[in-house]
Amino acid sequence: MNDYSYTEEKGLTMADRIEGVKKLFTSKSARVETNKGDAYYEKLFQKCQARIEDLKTQTPINNRLDIGDVLETQGVNRRDFMKWASAVTGMLMLPASFTPLVADAALLMNRAPVIWLELSDCAGNSEALLRSDGPKIDEIVLDIISLEFHETLQAASGHQAEKQLENAMETFKDKYLLFVEGAVPLGMDGQFGTIGASGETFHEHLLKVSKHAAAVVAVGSCATFGGIPAAAPNPTGAVGVMDVVKGKPLINIPACPANPANMVGVILHYILTGQVPELDSLLRPKFAFGYRIHDNCERRAHFDAGEYVEEWGDEGAKNNFCLYKMGCKGPMTFNNCSIVRYNEGVNWPIGVGRGCIGCSEPDFWDKYAYERPMADAKIKAPTGGVEKTVDEFGLGLLTAAGIGIGIHAVASAVAGKREDGGEA
Repeated sequence: MNDYSYTEEKGLTMADRIEGVKKLFTSKSARVETNKGDAYYEKLFQKCQARIEDLKTQTPINNRLDIGDVLETQGVNRRDFMKWASAVTGMLMLPASFTPLVADAALLMNRAPVIWLELSDCAGNSEALLRSDGPKIDEIVLDIISLEFHETLQAASGHQAEKQLENAMETFKDKYLLFVEGAVPLGMDGQFGTIGASGETFHEHLLKVSKHAAAVVAVGSCATFGGIPAAAPNPTGAVGVMDVVKGKPLINIPACPANPANMVGVILHYILTGQVPELDSLLRPKFAFGYRIHDNCERRAHFDAGEYVEEWGDEGAKNNFCLYKMGCKGPMTFNNCSIVRYNEGVNWPIGVGRGCIGCSEPDFWDKYAYERPMADAKIKAPTGGVEKTVDEFGLGLLTAAGIGIGIHAVASAVAGKREDGGEA
């Protein structure tokens, strides 16, 4: 059965699919509102202050480490810590007056029980938490979290691990944050992914553990939108967490891997407010995914000037020209990579000369992960209204995907006809 007949079988006409994609791509929920007025922030401040005071009266759960002592041991002074808290406050799109509350929330991270599941994944997001050249404040804060269960990091295994998970779910019923890394395979009744002595499927496992979670956080592209496991032809029937878990507050933190700073931001926001942050139409926190890579790219001036890298190693590459013609997907990718960057802000893909592959977008592996411009993109710079044309060609691309056109096949055919690598 081809994609088009599948579409008709589901009762969706081509016009229906196009309209649905148009609404998604142009949704107002993707727009970031950075100033909601004094009355709003005054009310929020009072709410956060009351919650912090309540948490201070609670006993730390299992992790009784004092973050103040840990920071001192690692050589982080109060000044550096407050600078970090100020940066996080800005990242969360809160006024500077919230900085002391954010600092207090960080000191109370051991009041937040976390259960972490790994499904169909490469453990890249767990690695992102662990990999560093030295202890940074983000990592120290994450170490303080009361991590009740994490298959990759814990010492327990087998029946002991299962017992530990059961105890955590019972002890912190309706209070724990559930982090999920990896896609959920549904093919063959879920038999592509099983866990434990009982052979429980990933699907069953996720439903069981999410049932009494206070909120569910899908971390990484696989957990959010299916990622590489869901790439065509998707033999395992992999899907994202939001396609399985219903009736729960759910946050998507896509990217491959997700930035630990965004994980910290989500947890701190939850500790501060007791609720999930404001989300876009794809359930991504707006504080992290309310920006296009293109709008904050360090090479944007070269794009506007029409200066591009034409081939690897040319003079444009040596002078950090725009990578669009080398396949950079920054114009249609929403993420804060260009602002927060990775490894304590050291660098990011475009900074090291590699174009963005749109890893925080749905179906990125099929739609974006290749080193050539989008077929029929027709982006013109510096004239022609770049934002308008970007939105138009992004809509056209998503529409093509929505009606079942294989993006790789089309792009390959176009590339074959244009061996000079030029663009229409």
